[in-house]
Amino acid sequence: MGGKANDRRGAGLREWLRAGSRLPDERMAELLGTLEKPARDPEAEEALRRETGELARLEEIRQHERALSDRAETWGRTKGLTLLRVLYACLAGIVCALVIALLLVTVARLPSFGDGTNPIHNEVSQRYIEKGREETGAVNMVAGMILDYRAFDTLGESHVLFAAVCAVMILLRLPESGGERERLLAESNDRVYEPKHDIPLQRAVGFLCPVILLFGIYILLNGHLGPGGGFSGGAVIGAGLILYLNAFGFAAAERFATLRTFRTVTFAALGFYALSKAYSFFTGANGLESGIGPGTPGAILSAGLIPWLNVAVGLTVAAVMYAFYTLFRKGEF
Repeated sequence: MGGKANDRRGAGLREWLRAGSRLPDERMAELLGTLEKPARDPEAEEALRRETGELARLEEIRQHERALSDRAETWGRTKGLTLLRVLYACLAGIVCALVIALLLVTVARLPSFGDGTNPIHNEVSQRYIEKGREETGAVNMVAGMILDYRAFDTLGESHVLFAAVCAVMILLRLPESGGERERLLAESNDRVYEPKHDIPLQRAVGFLCPVILLFGIYILLNGHLGPGGGFSGGAVIGAGLILYLNAFGFAAAERFATLRTFRTVTFAALGFYALSKAYSFFTGANGLESGIGPGTPGAILSAGLIPWLNVAVGLTVAAVMYAFYTLFRKGEF
């Protein structure tokens, strides 16, 4: 019915437009009444009422959800944040208490300091000297001791370096967003005064830097055969990278030494160290065959995991040294 009424209204409108003022007054009044009278369709009105009801319910649901969201956001900024801080403090206190208790129990079970029967004064050193080469395959006794017998101690030292550079990043690194002006101001001195066209310096570093890096790699790979190892080799490599940075500037160094590179290198190195020695110690403690033999002492590929652990430690040390230098120099990696 609504469609027919609309058709009648449309026909009347067209007639009015064609005839205009020539229509009789009675006919014009009739047409005006038709146009002004709205078409009524019970089915359409019922459908409209249903749709209006649905829209009202949806709007009520949206308002309820918005109120819940606002309430949750307000709770998170006030009571939720307070609860999170309290929970964090409690968990931190529990973890610290457990670590302290574990350390105290461990220290209580150690032999007395200065005791002549302490294994460190006889059994340990004697085992290192007499069985070290046979059990570790390392000609360098120091490398066999710190990367095999006491490998977890060395892993802790590497993690201390990583934790130190993380702390320096937290304190010195500029914010990534909203701090563009501060970053430019912090870098202005380095960008302006760093060498850009110092030909003698760049030629000298271009010759020396590959030699320094190659020497650092040699120290890394030779650590189980003679003096050297991860810490000393990593320090040499880190010094080479810093020398290159001073000669060619940040723009050239950032092509390969970035924050992403630092994260990847340190994570891969420390992860490999932890997983490999955990596997080695687990198999050794349970009398299982690890499949990692000492090899032939004196060969470049010998001493089991020691050469690879030296590489992991060296990469971590080099990355940390370079990161320290860049952060202290301009506050950004």
